[in-house]
Amino acid sequence: MKKLRIEYNKLAIALFATLPLGALAHGFAGKRFFPATLATDDPFVSDELSLPTLTSSRTAASGEEASTRERSAAVDFAKRITPDLGISLGTEYQRLTAEGESTQSGFGNLELGVKYQLYRNDAHEALLALGLDWEVGSSGSRKVGAEQFSTFTPTLFYGKGFGDLPESVPYLKPLALTGTVGVAIPSRTSTTTTTIDPDTGELASQVERHPNVLQAGFAIQYSLPYLQSAVKDVGLPAPFDRMIPLVEVTLERPLNRVDDRRTTGTVNPGVLWAGRYVQLGLEAVVPLNNRSGQGVGARAQLHFFLDDLFPTSVGRPLIGR
Repeated sequence: MKKLRIEYNKLAIALFATLPLGALAHGFAGKRFFPATLATDDPFVSDELSLPTLTSSRTAASGEEASTRERSAAVDFAKRITPDLGISLGTEYQRLTAEGESTQSGFGNLELGVKYQLYRNDAHEALLALGLDWEVGSSGSRKVGAEQFSTFTPTLFYGKGFGDLPESVPYLKPLALTGTVGVAIPSRTSTTTTTIDPDTGELASQVERHPNVLQAGFAIQYSLPYLQSAVKDVGLPAPFDRMIPLVEVTLERPLNRVDDRRTTGTVNPGVLWAGRYVQLGLEAVVPLNNRSGQGVGARAQLHFFLDDLFPTSVGRPLIGR
């Protein structure tokens, strides 16, 4: 049985090597499959659907604002226009429950994006892409804090597999790193709110500054499928032979217009299971510091590879097929 398994894996690798790169639509560079990560965006262009991504976390109390339990269900759809150019659309339904207050619910602002994959090196399992995200102001509900102004975020996406490491360290080859670096730029630098003092009847104005925000994130992952197929068959049974343990880190830091420019973010350890047509993901959401939140949250995702599900229709680029 062991000999049969070894021969089967050799055959799978040989068949994989003969596939044209155009058939490997989502997240491939050489032998490396880059999965769709949950907390950070991907360095590739593909046809895919995340339905849903469920998140539960708690914000930290700040000043007069109480700690709030945030629950959300998000949908994200990505479509290739050409093999290297894609667009995306996302929306998120949120439920916010502050301590001592009633629950507020509604959709956040619509998010649109465009991404261009400008570099792929199969020998070194490397990817680079550039993108621009647009959070459409006033498209969501003010009850859940959707801003009335738009935010534009130019972003660099990167991915690097370590299959090109020397043979003396074979068990490091399944490692890979993906990540993003971008700056969120609001279309409005400040918002002025005018209220009437109920005791004096006088008008009072409050100005809220909107800074540019550095946004960065990365994911360190260890691909057990890569270990099995490209390094050594260690005899992992299903479902472990399709799992990818990972740790994602997300960071944000205001760059201007506000006095408090401390970094916030989360550390997200978890695991992905990647099948032929779908991917399942589960992560913990751990605040990086006290300002980032309270307690440990969770995130789960069901992700569909449309390029494999519908290779002759909606899973193909619109141009340059």
